Amino acid sequence: MTRLAEILEAYRLGEVSLAEAEQAVADRFFRDLGHSTLDNDRARRNGNAEVVYGEHKAPEQIVDLVAALLAEDQNILVTRTTPAVFEAVARVAPDSQYHAGARAITCVRRPPPPLATRIAVVSAGTSDLPVAAEAALTAGFFGSPVTRINDVGVAGIHRLLARLDEIRAARVLVVVAGMEGALPSAVGGLVDKPVIAVPTSVGYGAAFGGLAALLGMLNSCASGVSVVNIDNGFGAGYLAHMINRL
Repeated sequence: MTRLAEILEAYRLGEVSLAEAEQAVADRFFRDLGHSTLDNDRARRNGNAEVVYGEHKAPEQIVDLVAALLAEDQNILVTRTTPAVFEAVARVAPDSQYHAGARAITCVRRPPPPLATRIAVVSAGTSDLPVAAEAALTAGFFGSPVTRINDVGVAGIHRLLARLDEIRAARVLVVVAGMEGALPSAVGGLVDKPVIAVPTSVGYGAAFGGLAALLGMLNSCASGVSVVNIDNGFGAGYLAHMINRL
C-alpha cells in the first residue's frame, strides 16, 4: 500500500481527522519548512530525490533540509558547501561524509544498485578538478560507476590519445574544460558516445569567467556534444547518469 493510500484508509477508518488527513496528504508531496519548501515527491516523479544546493544557504537551513529528507528516508546530496556546514549537518546525520574535492556532503543510507555501464569524467587541466569532482560524485551518488581521467587537455593532446581506450569504454562522457574549451570537440571527434561538455571559469581575462569556453563548446563542430552551464558539474553528472541508466 502506498503512503497516500495509507492516509486515505486511516481517514476512512476514523483513525485521523479530516484536518490531519489533509496535512498528511500535503506533506506527502511537499513540506513547508518556512525558509524552503521541500519537494517530497521528486523521487517518485523523477527517480531521484531532491538535491540541496548549498551555496548561499545558511547552515541551519541546510540542516533543516537534510533532517527533512532523512525523515523521508531519502539519500542526501548537498552541493557547493563547506566544512563548517558539514560540521552542522553531522550533528543530525553522523554517518554523512564531506567530499572536499567536490565541495559536497553525502549521506547514503540506501545505496542505489550500481549500473553495469560506466561514465567517464574527463578534465582538461588540474584547475578544472573541482568541477570534474562534482560531476563524478553526483553520477556515483546516483549509482553510475565513474572513471576519472584528469589533465588531458589539448595543449598536450598525446595525453588524451594515450587514454582513448578508457574513454571509449564508457557509455557517456562528461568533458570538463576551461580556457578556450576545446577538449569536448576533440573528444567528440574520437568517440561514438554522447559527450556532455562542462565549461569552467578557469582562464585569464579574455576567458571572461568561463564565457569563452561556454561559447566555444556551444559552437562545437563535433556531433553528439551537448553543453551545460559554466561550472555546473552537478548538472553534467546528473544528466550523464540519466543517460547511462536508460
